[in-house]
Amino acid sequence: MAKSEFTLAFNEITEAHHLPREIVVDALQQALVSAYRRDSGASPAQRVEAEVDLVTNRHKILVEMEVVEEVMNERTEVSLEKARYFDPNAQLGDMVMVPVDYNVKNFGRIAAQTAKQVILQKIREAERKALYEEYRDREGDLITGQVQSVSGQHITLSLGRAEAIMPRNQQIQGERYRPHDKIRTYVLEVKESNRGPQIVVSRAHKNMLRRLLEYEVPEIYNGQVEIKNIAREAGHRSKVAVSALQPGVDPVGACVGLRGMRIQNIVKELNEEKIDVIEWNADPAVFIAKALSPARVTGVYLEDDLDQGHTAIVIVPDDQLSLAIGREGQNARLAAKLTGWRIDIKSVSEAAITAMASIHEPPLSALAAEQPDLVAEVERILEKKRAERAVMPEEYQTLSRFVQMVEQRQLEQREAGRAKRLKAMEKVRPNIPARAFEMPLEELELADDIVQALKAINNVGELMVRLQADEENLRATLDAANAGDDAMDAIKEAIDSLVLSQPEAPVQAAPSPAAPPETQAALAVAAPVEVPVVSGEEEEEEAPPAFVDEEPRPAPEPVAGRSPAVPVVRRPVPKPAEVEAVDYEPYVEPEDLEEAEEGPGDKKKKGGKKGKNRRRELIFDERRGEVVAKRKRKGGRARDWADFDE
Repeated sequence: MAKSEFTLAFNEITEAHHLPREIVVDALQQALVSAYRRDSGASPAQRVEAEVDLVTNRHKILVEMEVVEEVMNERTEVSLEKARYFDPNAQLGDMVMVPVDYNVKNFGRIAAQTAKQVILQKIREAERKALYEEYRDREGDLITGQVQSVSGQHITLSLGRAEAIMPRNQQIQGERYRPHDKIRTYVLEVKESNRGPQIVVSRAHKNMLRRLLEYEVPEIYNGQVEIKNIAREAGHRSKVAVSALQPGVDPVGACVGLRGMRIQNIVKELNEEKIDVIEWNADPAVFIAKALSPARVTGVYLEDDLDQGHTAIVIVPDDQLSLAIGREGQNARLAAKLTGWRIDIKSVSEAAITAMASIHEPPLSALAAEQPDLVAEVERILEKKRAERAVMPEEYQTLSRFVQMVEQRQLEQREAGRAKRLKAMEKVRPNIPARAFEMPLEELELADDIVQALKAINNVGELMVRLQADEENLRATLDAANAGDDAMDAIKEAIDSLVLSQPEAPVQAAPSPAAPPETQAALAVAAPVEVPVVSGEEEEEEAPPAFVDEEPRPAPEPVAGRSPAVPVVRRPVPKPAEVEAVDYEPYVEPEDLEEAEEGPGDKKKKGGKKGKNRRRELIFDERRGEVVAKRKRKGGRARDWADFDE
């Protein structure tokens, strides 16, 4: 009977919490171990294990004990004879696992509560982990939930065993949600937390439309039709580009379905959102013309602009202009997202009027000379249109033919200018450091409006190329984007501080004392010698006496830990451009000059050779790269105390 009750309770736990049997068994074992430790007072350092047999409904508690000759503590020690019964290879001093005779019915109240809490905690942890694993696998899929609560920030959905939230920015605008409504959502993200998986769902994501198409269109699910791209403004309009992967399959017809049944099911699911299905084409001009449907397109002229990126100039009939642009520019905006091109839409009349305004300027002046009759006819038609008289379809065709010639010639001129700019940039490209082409623009730490204006430039190296070879157009791009009057100065300053800052020159060894004095002095000026910093006491003890102008002494002996000193030569030496010009003429002090103060405790003395030498102090001049003697001069001289006798 006890076995039946245990088995029923065990099966009830596994089914109620949807957990594998192994997880529940592990929770029972942990509960038995915790209850035994609590009831017996076993040390945390003592190893305790539990075994549960679901077949015989028996359990065992194994405790680690030390093998001894005489047992003093039955909870931590075991005799050699008993130990060998469980482990034949046991020896004195070994640690063996020994089962203990312990009845769980004798557990105290505290131990039983501990076991219950351990079981519940383990089951909750296992349940949270199982839920996370289940919904993590469903990330990127559709799921149906019931609205549980609605707030201003998000909507809470009940998914059965778990809950999900749909933030406000992931909801379809204009869609009403009421409690207990069942809605289909897209699983956007699943996060693991201590309170269970955090599931974020969406109805505004473009991939929800992708999943709905896969469910409704078997050709997409089977791989016969591929979804190339989706541009969506949730609740308003979407454009889908599809392509057939199998010959003989109509991708648009497969998505629309017989009498539009397939696409209508999706439209109803998305709260009457309009969906345009477009056939993808490898030719960008054809693809852009189809992306602007339902508007008709007269011509598409592609240009790879250095400042704006891929740009397409689209010419449409006058009566199709508003349809091509769409309400608040929605149709043109979605077409640009779908194709990845920047689209500039013009009507035929607008393009013709703009062309006639510059018909006598290159490159249109050549067209006026070649086609005078056509230009005169266009002028007549435009005059008729300005007078608000009816324009015939044949006349619109004439305007279209003229605009096509104009756009083609202007495009050729822009391509020639672009080739010229590219040639100039390629000329200066070798002068740019190679590491600059590996730096993203973010490393310059420019303002956001400047970075947005430079979105067509990939890295710092390209920006430096444009700055040297194409500064005028770069400035025009910044002005057009309203990046600020100081945008160009900010770019130059950022590049100077990041890329053009030269590292310190490598330290060169001091010239050998055996070299002639002239060579030593010239090398000392050209390559400064790095002298370690020492305290004043060490310098005063180790520094040789000051140089005497009348009798130059040999170079001092090198001191351990510092570079060898360079002797001072009392003659003019070559001065590089970066070194400030100094006076190299020898200076003979009068004998009645007062001594320089060596420190707070030093006393002043007059006269004597010793006092004259003490007025001189050996220091290392970083500008000249050599050791010089510093003297204190009288206040009547033009130089002040900071001057050196160089």
